[in-house]
Amino acid sequence: MTELLLLRAEDADDLKILSACVQDMAVKALDVSWSPVQRRLVLMGNRYRWEAKQPTRVRSALRFDGVLKVARREWPDERHAVLPLLSVTAEGGDVLILSFGGGTALRLEVEAVDATLEDLSGAWGALAVPAHGDEPG
Repeated sequence: MTELLLLRAEDADDLKILSACVQDMAVKALDVSWSPVQRRLVLMGNRYRWEAKQPTRVRSALRFDGVLKVARREWPDERHAVLPLLSVTAEGGDVLILSFGGGTALRLEVEAVDATLEDLSGAWGALAVPAHGDEPG
């Protein structure tokens, strides 16, 4: 049975742990939702379970609350483009950077760090372990 992860990040140290858990989460561009009225950004994706003994993925939601502004860099026009999430980092207390493969990024201006990662499904076998840089894949 898959143990579902539920994590909250409320400061930069918490964010480092959350970032490690979402590294290599596969997110389709169309599965990123920004609501200025709710001040919330949500990403839905298939999270690689680094904490598991076997290579598996699970459907997860990554939510940021208290978001005042979102800026995109090199965002794909193709709505079905798959973006591998590489990291979530804090720049000071009021800016978060979500870095994706290929130079794509989201810059969030926030009231404070307020992020939640929640697994939503059971796990399934991953085809491969994600590789970075010059590592064989």
